[in-house]
Amino acid sequence: MALTQVFRQNLSEVLDESPSGAPELHVLAVDDSLVDRKVIERLLKISSCKVTVVESGTRALQYLGLDGENGSLDFDSAKVNLIMTDYSMPGMTGYELLKKIKQESSVFREIPVVIMSSENVLTRIDRCLEEGAEEFLLKPVKLSDVKRLKDFIMRGKVKEGDKRSHKRRRSVDCSPSLSTTCSPISKKSRL
Repeated sequence: MALTQVFRQNLSEVLDESPSGAPELHVLAVDDSLVDRKVIERLLKISSCKVTVVESGTRALQYLGLDGENGSLDFDSAKVNLIMTDYSMPGMTGYELLKKIKQESSVFREIPVVIMSSENVLTRIDRCLEEGAEEFLLKPVKLSDVKRLKDFIMRGKVKEGDKRSHKRRRSVDCSPSLSTTCSPISKKSRL
C-alpha cells in the first residue's frame, strides 16, 4: 500500500480530538518573526487547531526528529497534520525546510507544507509549488486562508493525481487592485 493511501486512510486516526470530540488538526508553524508566529498561532487557535510554533527551520527539524541527532521520532511530532513555514528565515529558509521534509523523510513526505511570504515573487512561488508545497500564501495570513486550509486537510482531498496536475498551476484569487491583500493559491484549493 502506498504511503499516500496509508496517510489518507489513517488521517482520522492521527487527528487528535478536541474537548468537543471533533477531530483537531495539529499544525507546526515555523517563522523567525515573533509577531508573525503570534499571528499565525492565534489564527490557527481560532480555527480550533492544535498549534506548535518554532522559530527556525532547524528547530522544526528537531521537533520532527529529522535533525540527524535524534534517531527516534517524538510521539507528538508524528501527529503533525500540516506544516506552515515562512519562506525567508536566517539559517535555513522555508524552501530548504520544504526540500528536507519532502526529499529526506519518508514519514513526513505526505504531510502538506504551506509556504508563507510577504514577498510576491512568482519564481519563488513556482519553485516552492514544484518542490511539493501544498500552498504559497502571502502575508499577512488571513483567517479565511487558515479556514480554507483546514477544510481542505480535514476533507482529505490530497490525491496523488490531483497533486501533480495542479501543483504547477497557480492563480491569484483576487483582482489586481487587491493583490497586496490576497493570497496566490493552487487551483486545486478552490475545488
